[in-house]
Amino acid sequence: MARAAKAKSNGRSGGFDQTFNAIDKVLRNEAGQTTELDYTEQTSWMLFLKYLDDLERQRQVEAELKDEAYSPIIDDAHRWGVWAAPKTASGAFDHDRALTGPDLIAYVNTALWPYLRGFRTRAAGPDTIDYKIGEVFAEIQPKFQSGYSLRDALELIDGLSFGSQAEKHELSSLYEDKIKRMGNAGRNGGEYYTPRPLIRAMIQVVKPQIGDRIYDGACGSAGFLCEAYEHMLPAAKGSTTDLETLRKRTFYGKEKKSLAYVIAIMNMILHGIDTPNILHTNTLSENVLDIQEKNRFDVVLANPPFGGGERPEVQQNFPIRSGETAYLFLQHFMRSLRAGGSAAIVIKNTFLSNIDQAATALRKELLETCDLHTVLDMPGGTFQGAGVKTVVLFFEKGRPTQRTWFYQLDPGRNLGKTNALSDADMAEFVAMQTKFAKGPKSWIVQAAELDRQTWDLTVKNPNRPEVSELRSPAAILEVIAALDAESARALARVRALL
Repeated sequence: MARAAKAKSNGRSGGFDQTFNAIDKVLRNEAGQTTELDYTEQTSWMLFLKYLDDLERQRQVEAELKDEAYSPIIDDAHRWGVWAAPKTASGAFDHDRALTGPDLIAYVNTALWPYLRGFRTRAAGPDTIDYKIGEVFAEIQPKFQSGYSLRDALELIDGLSFGSQAEKHELSSLYEDKIKRMGNAGRNGGEYYTPRPLIRAMIQVVKPQIGDRIYDGACGSAGFLCEAYEHMLPAAKGSTTDLETLRKRTFYGKEKKSLAYVIAIMNMILHGIDTPNILHTNTLSENVLDIQEKNRFDVVLANPPFGGGERPEVQQNFPIRSGETAYLFLQHFMRSLRAGGSAAIVIKNTFLSNIDQAATALRKELLETCDLHTVLDMPGGTFQGAGVKTVVLFFEKGRPTQRTWFYQLDPGRNLGKTNALSDADMAEFVAMQTKFAKGPKSWIVQAAELDRQTWDLTVKNPNRPEVSELRSPAAILEVIAALDAESARALARVRALL
């Protein structure tokens, strides 16, 4: 059996890293856990409970210093130090009292989990840490089959400390690495990870300020919200009011999938936001015409999922109906943005040129109601594990587009798992965007020159020789499917009139 003492963090990143690697090794040897998604899910719930225990200790000390009573969040019977990491009077791990084997599995499944899930009904409201506890443990399951493996993992987790902001920062970096590996792992891991250099560049262009409300309605692992927090944190330091605003009233997200929701909560906690404003809900189930001014945001940052084939009842929530998930999200984001607010949205590059009715109507609405001032064309391989090409739309709501600055990113190499996008790759774009500067990779398109029938925004760099580029089979099939769907809708309307 592994012992926490062997891998206990020594305050250096090497110690933390060694512990995370040891936890992954335990999980790899556990039956039924075969992917990075499984490893991250099971690590997350253990990290969450250890974090809560450290938070409780910190709050209790603070209360004692103020000579105030403290009411613990977790009751005595289910505290971390009782079942996960009991200690002797000297502070050493008490192996005689620690549950293990079948006894530990039985306790976790039949006693701990029901207790933790119950927080959702006992909480005063959804913005409390109590509610987040209930949500987290309602959405994931403990998957350990061996209580001996679970014991090893718990001892390793107990060696981690959330006592200082520096320790949280180190742990958040390691957790981000786990999320990145999920994105590289294939299957559906890519939905959890947007390259951080791209996110940071998007944030530098949008320039969020203290007091802004920032939103991602498809937040995945909360990468956009966490990076925005790190970007804004230096401006808030030195002001208790600004720090409280930043941590409690700035970042808002929604996520449909259970695992992504749990990872988002844990990721934001590790970055220093104790009670994240993340809702576990299907964003697209909300009728966009019902969005009120009080629910709008100053900044939207997002990389919504694409494809999906949304059902008719979901499409009915949008003026421009489409089975393409990204088109529905774009409508949601446009209506969730207050007048004068800014957005940066990742979307497939085919949105700029598709000729189906939904894409054409959506481009028209975007250009007529928002100032689409910048389009960033990303190279293939940006999103590891996903073979699609993407663009980033930067726009401000409240005035029509007059002109759009295009930039075609070309890092000079093929991007991939071992050759990922870097901050240096994004530097020229960020620098040139501030002045909408023209160059070999950038140009301006006047809105007045656009075709008023198609509103085509296809990326065509006028500074490079025209190259006839054949569409991929996937792109051709996508257009055919969109046209077929539009024909089917038209035929249905005709039949309804007969």
